[in-house]
Amino acid sequence: MIEMTLAEVASAVGGVLHGATGIEAVTGGVEFDSRRVGPGGLFVAVPGERVDGHDFAADAAAAGAVGVLAGRPVSVASVLAPRMVVGSRSACYALAGDSDGAGAAVLVALSALARTVVHTLSQTGLQVVALTGSSGKTSTKDMVAALLAPLGPTVAPPGSFNNEIGHPWTALRADATTRHLVLELSARGRGQIAALCRVAPPSIGVVLNVGSAHLGEFGSRDAVATAKGELVEALPAAGVAVLNADDSAVIAMDRRTAARVVRFGQSPSAHIRGTELALDSRGCFSFRLVTPIGEARVGLTVPGEHQVSNALAAAAVAVELGATPSGIAAVLGRYRPASRWRMEVTERPDGVTVVNDAYNANPESVAAALRALVAMAGTERRSWAVLGPLAELGEATAQAYRTIGALVASLGVNRLIAVGEQARSLCCSPAWSSTGGSAPVLVPDVPAALALLHGELAPGDVVLIKASRTVGLERIAEGLLDAEGSNR
Repeated sequence: MIEMTLAEVASAVGGVLHGATGIEAVTGGVEFDSRRVGPGGLFVAVPGERVDGHDFAADAAAAGAVGVLAGRPVSVASVLAPRMVVGSRSACYALAGDSDGAGAAVLVALSALARTVVHTLSQTGLQVVALTGSSGKTSTKDMVAALLAPLGPTVAPPGSFNNEIGHPWTALRADATTRHLVLELSARGRGQIAALCRVAPPSIGVVLNVGSAHLGEFGSRDAVATAKGELVEALPAAGVAVLNADDSAVIAMDRRTAARVVRFGQSPSAHIRGTELALDSRGCFSFRLVTPIGEARVGLTVPGEHQVSNALAAAAVAVELGATPSGIAAVLGRYRPASRWRMEVTERPDGVTVVNDAYNANPESVAAALRALVAMAGTERRSWAVLGPLAELGEATAQAYRTIGALVASLGVNRLIAVGEQARSLCCSPAWSSTGGSAPVLVPDVPAALALLHGELAPGDVVLIKASRTVGLERIAEGLLDAEGSNR
């Protein structure tokens, strides 16, 4: 964060100083985990479901924090946030168990502080890049950060730090040396992306796709598109909207923005285009990157055809900020995912390949992962799909399971293991009866899935593990790798 006095912090958040003179300077980072606070830092006391950050204010001070952003008085120097919730529900978020409003007040104050810092840095050239979409956000965010790093100091969130806490926290990691701030925006309701954009107004906005993630909250794909489009509506006239030319719901957003539109994809209408796709034995694609400033052959190191679209979106951002096609190809040719459990490929010493894509799942990302699995296995290796429940689909859940089950069968995946009673419908597709392959297996939990895999996996097999984050199927990947050791 840029250096600020506690008086300046209080002014930025509309808070009241308590137990401090105001001249104390915040010279370190902003943290909501007291264990991560260092000398000169600012501790954010967030009440949560299990613990209340206010109870750890003294620990943060002992670690060197010069102040605490709090929703109620604490026994150390602090900046008290307003006790009332400021703005509408779309502009702030109450925390579970936050009966007195302190948590909501702290989050509003945290966002206000981030907004002040981003505004200050934008005056000296900070470029804010924001990405959203139903799937691929984190993978693309990591690619964008990798491509921009050679062009100047770049800040991006770890993993999927894309909500009302992670978003401002990431923005506050930017300082006077930062040239690029890359942010991932998630939404579970209308108005949330717009609210995040007010915290850190983007100059470049990327919309990857519109799918069925969070249908349970939004009700329809059109409603999802409306929410995702809040990003392009937030762009200034001098900004750039980077839109997927291969997704009709995304390209229609060009009517909702005053910004200049740059299209990416395989469509002939794309400004940043991928042509001449080719697949290698690892399930990774190469393609010719075609841009208005030149062309280059790009070889990806992450499996799956969906990664081509992600790479083109990242390339579009990079070209806007000064990268060359050859520079993009060089970075993507050595790129390794920065976030865990997203098509994380590990080969065991016995030749079994484990693909841990268990961070999250929706119908579109499951379909992409299954196609990548089949491409990796080819015709010589057995493919295993270990799938668990999908969350937040609402009334579309049952049909989504049947569709995925039919896709598993039609792609020729050798074995399907469905984990958990909620995933039973994955095994019920009529398509299985006509494939002649092994029937799908329903197991009750992670230990049962591991026991089956330990007993039946053979050298050379490829295992994909994917489900919604709440299911914790990454434990299957960990169990398979802990048993045999691994080589990345």
